[in-house]
Amino acid sequence: MFRTIEDFVNEWNHETKATQRVLDTLTDASLKQQIAPDFRSLGQLGWHIATTVHEMTSRTGLKFDTPEGEELAPASAKTIADTYRSSSAGLSEAIQAQWTDAKLSESSDMYGEQWLNGLTLRILISHEIHHRGEMIVLMRQAGLRVPDIYGPTREDWLERGMQPLV
Repeated sequence: MFRTIEDFVNEWNHETKATQRVLDTLTDASLKQQIAPDFRSLGQLGWHIATTVHEMTSRTGLKFDTPEGEELAPASAKTIADTYRSSSAGLSEAIQAQWTDAKLSESSDMYGEQWLNGLTLRILISHEIHHRGEMIVLMRQAGLRVPDIYGPTREDWLERGMQPLV
């Protein structure tokens, strides 16, 4: 749980840069990639991340621009990446302008439960990391090079002349 706005913003900025790199790597052709039939596609996962930023945090009373579009992902990778860029920046700006640290200890209705706002922000980041991990598997299946997030990728190791761990 976050106890200060500054702590949240610092972590949010770090994680959103990684998520943005993932979304910026997508191509229109890759958006249909699925792990199996009846599972979310790569595009749908990206869209879910992009739109959940506003959907979840607006329940706490934060106000910033709502992403345009329906629940189904657009066919444009650029639209998904740009929507996330706008949503993530909007949240960062809104929380710094509208909340004080004390607001993090207040509760809001979150899907029928009462969650502390600081917990909601922690879950938002964890949720994003979870789906970003799913996306990376689909990106590899789609033949895309995944960006480094918490360290070098297999391709990075090979380019450095090192043997990647198997």
